[in-house]
Amino acid sequence: MNSPATPQTAQTGSTMLVIVSIGLLLLLASLDQTIVSTALPTIVADLGGLEHLSWVFTAYILSSTVVAPLYGKLGDLYGRRSMVFVSVGLFLLGSAMCGFSNSMTMLIVSRTVQGLGGGGLFVLALSVVGDVIAPKDRGKVQGMFAAVFSLSSVIGPLAGGWFVEVASWNWIFFINIPLGAIAVAVFASSFGAKAERVSHKIDWAGAAALSIALSALILVSSLGGKDLPWNGALTWGVVAAGFAALVAFIMIERVAEEPILPLELFNLNVFSVTSVIGFLTGAAMLGIISFLPIFLQIAQGYTPTNSGFMLIPMTVGILSTSTFAGIYMGKTGRYRMLPMCGTAAMAFGAFLMTFLDVQTSAFYFAAALLIFGTGMGFIFPVVTTAVQNAVPRQQMGTATASGVMFRQIGGSVSVAIFGALFAQRMAGIPGLPAGSEIAPHALAALPTEMRAQVAEGIVFALHPIYWIVMVLALIGFAFSLVLKEIPLVNRHVPKGE
Repeated sequence: MNSPATPQTAQTGSTMLVIVSIGLLLLLASLDQTIVSTALPTIVADLGGLEHLSWVFTAYILSSTVVAPLYGKLGDLYGRRSMVFVSVGLFLLGSAMCGFSNSMTMLIVSRTVQGLGGGGLFVLALSVVGDVIAPKDRGKVQGMFAAVFSLSSVIGPLAGGWFVEVASWNWIFFINIPLGAIAVAVFASSFGAKAERVSHKIDWAGAAALSIALSALILVSSLGGKDLPWNGALTWGVVAAGFAALVAFIMIERVAEEPILPLELFNLNVFSVTSVIGFLTGAAMLGIISFLPIFLQIAQGYTPTNSGFMLIPMTVGILSTSTFAGIYMGKTGRYRMLPMCGTAAMAFGAFLMTFLDVQTSAFYFAAALLIFGTGMGFIFPVVTTAVQNAVPRQQMGTATASGVMFRQIGGSVSVAIFGALFAQRMAGIPGLPAGSEIAPHALAALPTEMRAQVAEGIVFALHPIYWIVMVLALIGFAFSLVLKEIPLVNRHVPKGE
């Protein structure tokens, strides 16, 4: 086995510029997963196509997840600087296309292009950290990036609503262009090009097979029971195609000269365990973030803006513990205890949420969310830093991309499953067959007795989700117990990225 990944030497000033520019690009990409939500009613009213609404989300998630492994491998082969330019270019092109969309079909196509770029930004941002920061110090930067993710979950809905109110929904996409251009200009001036050029053979067959398998999984999990009926021939056809593609992918990777996802990585304890933890925590996090606004707005009557503010304790929790985790890893070179503490805190926070009801106080809600957020903050910086420290340098981008992929898959699948469970339980509310789609303004128009009934129905429908999230966190805790610890050390190699 080759030596673990090691960073290039870099000037402190240029390193900070790289981190700032990558952090801004990462914020833009993560915001685009949340900023659309509050603007969707206005978008639908303007463009029509309500029946295709789910594709506005699915198109972005699908394309960004599918391309993640490819960006990781191409970054390893040809240098991350060039691939950042490609991903940013696609992201900004997609943003412009979204802003100029005059039909729902064009918006969906544009969101796909956006995702093709956004998926690369996630992977490349985390990989670039491994290029310019020594292993013991990576946790601090990964902690800042974890805060970026959590901030986007709060800022996104607020920003979407603000742009709709003061300008138009188009600006939720147009704003990406100047900010992205500034960020990539700073990145280009501070992150040097790779000096050498080596001939490589890209595993296109493996990439195609993996893309088909991931596409099938996300399509079925996101659209199953809606656009894809569970008992429909098309659904089973997608499932069969996905399974066949997965088998083909494994066979291709065994013989590929430069595999898109080397199977031997799964033999590494750190890679396999953190991949599982990433999947589980991604599922738990998005499961909570996606459905708590429903509880706040429908069951407790908060406005969309105020419900966004109510999620701030989670951001505070993530920011505080991710900062602590980074400092701890930097001083000790150790990390094994952090995911243990993180998954335990997530489980406890989810357990507290099982007691949420219509009368729950804002203080109790904030405390539960703060505890859950502290758990996530312990985990996010660790899973990426540990993997980058364990794998050979030439596979660092590939391994980082895989971690992003597993986390996104976990989130996509959990939201779909939780959504189906929520809709099934809401359907039992008398006189409200479409209870899962009730909006705050529609709730206000209902009679007092019916409003109370709907609020109780929301509480009833969401309780199983909290229990499932708790179980996912406990499973993550069990896996954290078998995580091996490879001490983080500062190593240096000649500059060349």
